Amino acid sequence: MLVLKCAACKKKLWRYDKIGPGEVLRCHKDRIVKIYAQISENDKIKCSCGKDVGIDKGTYIKMISKAFTYSGTKRNK
Repeated sequence: MLVLKCAACKKKLWRYDKIGPGEVLRCHKDRIVKIYAQISENDKIKCSCGKDVGIDKGTYIKMISKAFTYSGTKRNK
């Protein structure tokens, strides 16, 4: 389970169940376990501080790699 945080303000964004060893490039919406902040705004996903962290693509969120950090462990398949 990973906890994603905004790189600018360090606020928690959401908790995500990452499967596999790769980079966090997409966050599938059905694997987001808990949302900590109000983040939605049209197609862009923003932190409450105003920084863009991703783009809503329907079933997943395409993450902006330098806009967030994460901690926790990934689940190997």
